[in-house]
Amino acid sequence: MSGHVLALSGGVGGAKLAAGLAAVLPPGQLTIAVNTGDDFEHLGLTVCPDIDSVVYALAGLNDTVRGWGVVDESWRAMEMLGRLGEAQWFNLGDRDLAMHVARSWRLRAGESLSDVTARLTGALGIAHRVVPMSDAPVRTQVETAEGWLDFQHYFVREQCRPVARAIRFAGTPGAAPSPGLAEALARPDLAAVVLCPSNPFLSVDPILSVDGVREQLAALRVPFVAVSPLVGGKAIKGPLAKLLGELGRTCDNRAIATHYTGQVDHLIIDESDRAEAEGLRAMGLCATITGTVMCDAEDRERLARVALSAARYGTG
Repeated sequence: MSGHVLALSGGVGGAKLAAGLAAVLPPGQLTIAVNTGDDFEHLGLTVCPDIDSVVYALAGLNDTVRGWGVVDESWRAMEMLGRLGEAQWFNLGDRDLAMHVARSWRLRAGESLSDVTARLTGALGIAHRVVPMSDAPVRTQVETAEGWLDFQHYFVREQCRPVARAIRFAGTPGAAPSPGLAEALARPDLAAVVLCPSNPFLSVDPILSVDGVREQLAALRVPFVAVSPLVGGKAIKGPLAKLLGELGRTCDNRAIATHYTGQVDHLIIDESDRAEAEGLRAMGLCATITGTVMCDAEDRERLARVALSAARYGTG
């Protein structure tokens, strides 16, 4: 079987698997649609953390030790900004800062986020298509005891400490899918959808909140494979385990499967969660057990092949 693959990505784990898929699929057979609910304006710049995580991973520029930003980074601009009395709670490295400057002035010149993203990926030698979920601004917000917090204030400034009561996506309804996402969803040769190991609430739900996307995905007659973001009942990075408890869910793969009821038909789980496989199958899901921790390029490519095999998708 051959055809096109649509990958939905957000966060560091999503970027890793997206890079793995790009390593095993030719550019014409993959679209990576990325969460933009994390985007925000900082120091007058438009910052798109999840898009940049994917771009840096595909370009081989990502810092695999820190988990975000550019490798071999320097911080002279932030040091000077601190001396000038500017906010220091969100760090932008010097090379990373260049990305935000290039994006921001072109957006202000009237280019769409899709156009700017294509321009930046092309400049970095990325042949695979990386597209935002929407060109319209959608902003993830978390309700806490102190009220609604914009995502980066909750995630970075407050370090996820406040108890989450609810999550919403400002700008929806009303945000149309980006041209790239709309095109991928409508392709007659679409063969599979792969949901990268991203936080369901903070990284995937924003994509599904875009006008018509959830409904279009549900109507597709192609395999929909998800890689669980949990390993041994914990999240490798980020607040997923904390959120599951605060939102009244169990911290296991059953909660992940339940959250994606009606969307996902195949869940890939880590070997440490082997005992949960039968319960998932009892829910009507296919379940594949493999190592899902991605420490290097070999891990990323192996997991990508497992996901494609689960979708019965031939890689050539």
